[in-house]
Amino acid sequence: MSFPSLIFWLIFVVPLVIFLVWLMRQNKDKKNGTWGLIIVVVIVAVAIIYMYAKTGGK
Repeated sequence: MSFPSLIFWLIFVVPLVIFLVWLMRQNKDKKNGTWGLIIVVVIVAVAIIYMYAKTGGK
């Protein structure tokens, strides 16, 4: 992974995921909060897999 890519991940992606997880944990309805966390994790995983597939892991 190149240096600009690491900067992007550290400045934008990681704080966004942390914020979304925090936001989902604030939900009083535990069932919907759990589904929200699962969806966030799946979206992040798909984005990482797509990124590696398109860039060839470089």
